[in-house]
Amino acid sequence: MDRNQRPRSLLDSLGEELIAILTPVSICMFTVVLLVCILNSDPSSSSASFSSIATAAYAESDSDSSWDKFVGALLNSVVFVAAITVATFVLVLLFYLRCVKFLKFYMGFSAFIVLGNLGGEILVLLIDRFRFPIDSITFLILLFNFSVVGVFAVFMSKFSILITQGYLVWIGVLVAYFFTLLPEWTTWVLLVALALYDIAAVLLPVGPLRLLVEMAISRDEDIPALVYEARPVIRNDSRLVQRRVWRERRSNDAENHANRNEVRAVRSEEVEEEHVGSSERAEISVPLIDRRPEQAENSETFLEGIGLGSSGAIKLGLGDFIFYSVLVGRAAMYDLMTVYACYLAIIAGLGITLMLLSVYQKALPALPVSIMLGVVFYFLARLLLEVFVVQCSSNLVMF
Repeated sequence: MDRNQRPRSLLDSLGEELIAILTPVSICMFTVVLLVCILNSDPSSSSASFSSIATAAYAESDSDSSWDKFVGALLNSVVFVAAITVATFVLVLLFYLRCVKFLKFYMGFSAFIVLGNLGGEILVLLIDRFRFPIDSITFLILLFNFSVVGVFAVFMSKFSILITQGYLVWIGVLVAYFFTLLPEWTTWVLLVALALYDIAAVLLPVGPLRLLVEMAISRDEDIPALVYEARPVIRNDSRLVQRRVWRERRSNDAENHANRNEVRAVRSEEVEEEHVGSSERAEISVPLIDRRPEQAENSETFLEGIGLGSSGAIKLGLGDFIFYSVLVGRAAMYDLMTVYACYLAIIAGLGITLMLLSVYQKALPALPVSIMLGVVFYFLARLLLEVFVVQCSSNLVMF
């Protein structure tokens, strides 16, 4: 290997990092759009029959004025964000009290309900839509087994990483589809409110997500949460090797110490081979973040696991998947060209967030940029399409 070869810059691997997280996000959004087009092409036909905590303060009606709809949607968003904030602080409290087993049980039960209940409802609608012949007993057995396997794949980390990632994407699809059934005004105001909440929860010193992550890092523990992790690729003997990073921790300190020594040895070999002047203490290489030698000592103080994490791998919360998909799903109820515009806006927002991550080298919220761009592009696309339709109609009348 050439000794004068320069190390890759921060932006050299930006495309790889973006594709690693872009693929599952795109699959999730495409699946939601497909479900909306198949099952719910008319937004007014289903939103009235769907109720949740997001519609607790106000039930939107077609006869209401635009101002009433906006105020009601604002009230719904405040109630929903307040409920999320309280739930997150309760999660912080339970994690502080080391109720990790309870949290894992709760998250596993929640995933089982989503896969079994919401997944079952969507599958029943699809079976009815395509007239697929299956008896109820076989359907229930298959659904139960699918849900149980999903819980073990997501929280036990004993399965192939592709299976785990597939289940996480499917959970995001299920929740996102039911969010698209919310009233239109409530949906858009709620998306903006959640983007603002994401900024406060991640960046403020007293933000619940920031407190949760700092506590997890100080204890060297994983947070029992639904987080999609794009596994990075490391170089070993001039070959690219995908390394599976297990989430469970060793129960014994000696074993943990031996494992860290082994990881450091791997990193030392890589440094000698490539002759670069930096040293990593992480268990995997992070091409997006270029830490200096003086930063390696304190690399464990970086936040991870919220939005786009800066240590180990890109981590994107499942909530980001869900609300990206809600945006394009709602756009699919209007026009597919609007879906395309919103999709490009979301992808552009992810790219901007990754660039900011490479500059600031700290965890950042993944919702704000993408959601704001998506909302702006949605209304601009609708406006341009309406102007185009009116112009075409006037031209036809003239002829």
